[in-house]
Amino acid sequence: MPEIKDIRKEYRFTRLDIDSLDNNPIAQFKYWLNEAIKSGADEPTAMVLSTATPDGKTSSRVVLLKELDADGFTFFTNYESKKGRQLIVNPFGSLLFFWPRLERQVRIEGQLFKTPANVSDDYFNSRPEGSKIGAWASPQSQRVPNREYLDSLQQDYLRLFSSKSMERPPNWGGYKLVPNLVEFWQGRENRLHDRLEYTRAGNMWEINRLAP
Repeated sequence: MPEIKDIRKEYRFTRLDIDSLDNNPIAQFKYWLNEAIKSGADEPTAMVLSTATPDGKTSSRVVLLKELDADGFTFFTNYESKKGRQLIVNPFGSLLFFWPRLERQVRIEGQLFKTPANVSDDYFNSRPEGSKIGAWASPQSQRVPNREYLDSLQQDYLRLFSSKSMERPPNWGGYKLVPNLVEFWQGRENRLHDRLEYTRAGNMWEINRLAP
């Protein structure tokens, strides 16, 4: 194993200037996401979601962006998971996208809201059958005795839904993060990275450059 302190990469891909940005951060994000997809980046919609308890104890995990509109960023999960329980008592969180191939990251902060039932239904119905069964079978974030226990639950639900239609589990659905801050980070040489931050000001957005 090499010395961790000696692992280093210089970022030389491109630069980021305020004049090149869209006035709306979600429009700018769509542009960057499209570039990440076209670049062949692994899991371009993967994002680190961080949530916290009321007293500030944080948790982070990777989830997948599944919908993006003018209001915000949507993902789907089990409402009884650790993230779901934290969002009940503290509905604020952050997202982080990292695209190493493009030497870019995007940091997003805001409030999270459950999506309407019909939105969750529509996405659930679009999933592969195996993923639908997984949503029913997994008591997400709960301790289980072994892998065989999960496999047994999966088989139980496969039998249950072999003779009836499968609806969305009542404890599973979407959250939308509505941003009040979005930061675009572009790697630059000598660690003098470009950081441009949008902050919401009423119905408008202010853009400022941050020191790296």
